[in-house]
Amino acid sequence: MTAAQTTTLGPESDLPDVFELAQQLRVDSVRASTAAGSGHPTSSLSAADLMAVLMARHLHYDWNAPDNPAGDHLVFSKGHASPLLYAMFKAAGAVTDDELMTTYRRFGHRLQGHPTPVLPWVDLATGSLGQGIAYGVGIALAGRDLEKEPYRVWVLCGDSEMAEGSVWEALDKAGQHRLANFTVLIDVNRLGQSGPTELEWDTAAYARRVEAFGCRALVIDGHDVAEIDQALTTAADGLAPTVIVARTVKGRGVAEVADKEGWHGKALPKDLAERAVAELGGIRHLRVRGPQPPDAVPAPVPPAEPVELPRFDVGDAVATRVAFGRALAAVGARPNVVALDAEVGNSTHAEDFAKAHPERYFQTYIAEQQMIADAVGMAVRGYRPYATTFAAFLTRAHDFIRMAAVSQVTMALCGTHCGVEIGADGPSQMGLEDLAMMRAVHGSTVLYPSDATSAAALTATMADLDGISYLRTTRGAYPVLYGSDETFPVGGSKTLRHSEQDQVTLIGAGVTLHACRTAAEHLAADGIEARVIDLYSVKPLDADALARAARETGALVVVEDHHPEGGIGEAVLSSLAATGDHPAFAHLAVTDLPGSGTTDELLDAAGISHAHVARAARALLRS
Repeated sequence: MTAAQTTTLGPESDLPDVFELAQQLRVDSVRASTAAGSGHPTSSLSAADLMAVLMARHLHYDWNAPDNPAGDHLVFSKGHASPLLYAMFKAAGAVTDDELMTTYRRFGHRLQGHPTPVLPWVDLATGSLGQGIAYGVGIALAGRDLEKEPYRVWVLCGDSEMAEGSVWEALDKAGQHRLANFTVLIDVNRLGQSGPTELEWDTAAYARRVEAFGCRALVIDGHDVAEIDQALTTAADGLAPTVIVARTVKGRGVAEVADKEGWHGKALPKDLAERAVAELGGIRHLRVRGPQPPDAVPAPVPPAEPVELPRFDVGDAVATRVAFGRALAAVGARPNVVALDAEVGNSTHAEDFAKAHPERYFQTYIAEQQMIADAVGMAVRGYRPYATTFAAFLTRAHDFIRMAAVSQVTMALCGTHCGVEIGADGPSQMGLEDLAMMRAVHGSTVLYPSDATSAAALTATMADLDGISYLRTTRGAYPVLYGSDETFPVGGSKTLRHSEQDQVTLIGAGVTLHACRTAAEHLAADGIEARVIDLYSVKPLDADALARAARETGALVVVEDHHPEGGIGEAVLSSLAATGDHPAFAHLAVTDLPGSGTTDELLDAAGISHAHVARAARALLRS
């Protein structure tokens, strides 16, 4: 075959022609990364044969119709191998050679260093290793159990990331759910970023581990296109979730770098790249039109029933986590809403959704990273996931949440049992970092209701919010403050107490709002009028209400059941800095390591009880 020939490969192409496609993918991976001056060509070279066989003969996908609901999904967990993925896009005719060679890794262009959904053929952002398999499980669950579509999910991952615990959480769930529409290809090329991987080429060890988690393992030579073809055929037989353990060589096809340390993440210098392209047989112009998905027949979507939120009587003691669960069950009247639990649904009250809508409830057990990954996979397929666990345990899944924001995913999270308020369980169970974590997520919305009515309303609101939204709920029961017809717009607040004589403003959310109300009553008994603001929307904040309070009262006390770093106090100060208001300011938060005790004991020991709020207000006024 000469460099000038253009040939289209299809599902019936001979394997020697598929090997030529693999060589083209290698050549273009080298060319693109060298032209950019950066990238991961050697990691791309090792997996080129796997991807050539997959895209030519097994990936049921219409590159001109990436939204076809019956089309397969390919997740590049080893997102650093983007030169290979983009070379595949070129072979499919989705991008041009000029775009590949002149825009890869350049500012303002879509062929970024690691793939993101700015490209219509990419479901989600990858590159934080150890996540792609987990996402694939979520997409496969959505396809089989929610969409009822015939598509398969294929995940390419590297051997280095098999050291991540999230990989084994994911394979455990694939085995548990018997996800026969799910296949992983492990590119076992022996070398990681700084040296050999943990298991190097011990493919038998990988296979034993895979099988221990209930998945089928197929060990192959990852450069033998016939073996690859047979393995992919077996994987698609519908019998079991399958992991193809493919022994490969990093830098395959280029003798100067093949199986050599020190080449990870390095583009080949121009002279070496020219030699590599010649060694690989030169530039080719193959096109691929692999097997096509069936004509999509969208499943009938049941009509959405009216959402009837629970109603609560003012003055009744109701925990916001209870209100969340009841509201979530009500929001389940919308057929695109799904709920995910990490084996604490009887405490978070997510189990209320399970009782009402069991077919859309997914139990991930104590696997918070996989819970978020499942939610992301389902969101990719158009569902509105609500994922719930204790606020403290969401921190374990922070990287998945961060990457979900990079993927521009829409999902709702609820963290319960926050702060020292939870009482005797002690500090391991207390979410004291979650507001900082969620405020820092790009494009996030952070909500912290103080009573059952606002908790129910905000739970429903999250079903219509774009991006990642977070609801922080409290363990204990507190008085209902608002009537059922009250509204709670995102970015708003509620002023529960005010007068023209206000001398100080007390700002709280959740349990600390109740402390602020009690403190205001004690201050009033001493002739001090205090404004009380319920800052239920932490991000975005009600900047106008805060600025007005700063100007009219001249003194602010912010109290929160959270560490001072990154919480409500810092959010308020940032807002005031933007408006130029500089009131007298006190910030009460949990600064010491808490222990076990009653709620009242712990709130007082942390310095955030009503007595401390009143004391701080008096101190501000004296100063």
